[in-house]
Amino acid sequence: MPTLDTSLGPAAAVSFPGRIIAVGEQDMNIVRAVQKRLNAVGCGPVPEDGVFDKSHTLPAVKLFQARFTDVTSRPLVVDGKIGTVTWGAMFGAATVASVTVAPSRLTKAAVDFAGTQVGVIEHPLGSNRGPEVDEYLRAVGLDPASDSFAWCVAFTHFCYLKAAQKIGIGNPHIKTAGVLDHWNKAKTKPNVRRILHDQAVADPTLITPGCLFIIDTGGGHGHSGMVLEVANGRLLTIEGNTNDQGSRNGIGVFRRDARKVATINKGFIDYSAF
Repeated sequence: MPTLDTSLGPAAAVSFPGRIIAVGEQDMNIVRAVQKRLNAVGCGPVPEDGVFDKSHTLPAVKLFQARFTDVTSRPLVVDGKIGTVTWGAMFGAATVASVTVAPSRLTKAAVDFAGTQVGVIEHPLGSNRGPEVDEYLRAVGLDPASDSFAWCVAFTHFCYLKAAQKIGIGNPHIKTAGVLDHWNKAKTKPNVRRILHDQAVADPTLITPGCLFIIDTGGGHGHSGMVLEVANGRLLTIEGNTNDQGSRNGIGVFRRDARKVATINKGFIDYSAF
């Protein structure tokens, strides 16, 4: 089997298997590869018997997650589960597929337009107002002068509106400013695909540029933004009504690179069929 040079030394070039590897995993060859790697980087000794058990392999995986960082030098989540981020840290970035190309004319145009909006800021800060913000809100039928509206979904709607106008089609993005309303209505709209949390974690290649992530933050609230790229289980995004820390109700349009696929607790909406 070919090997890759990683920050932890040479590793077998074992591609991410498309699902989370955890206690009870049935593919003994995959588990043996994990166990061999754990031993090689000093997180053993672990029997290389192909059994992902609670007594030996689980604590060794947690030790690996506590001791090492991901491919972007960020801490790993110490949960004993091997998803794309831990797998990339263990076997190298090249073993986890990245998705960088928008799958349709519409999604590419939406991504391109979103990029032109990075740097838009509310005026005054914290007001949910401003020339551009007001335009986003009016596009979904809201009067920005009548109340203070969260506008992250109004932003993605506006990006798709401009993209659809550019290529000469109707805007397929559901006309709403509500994060969870968008998620719920997408379930019944023809040609709109919802990628559920578990599906996305198991196979991040389902998420493509132009997809919209949906996070439920509780109390009927949420946050949404547009995916630009998926790499090693992390998302490069453009988000409206946020800030550098990724707040759901921030001050402008920002480009972010800190979200993990696994933290998107609802899933993703894909408009690439249009």
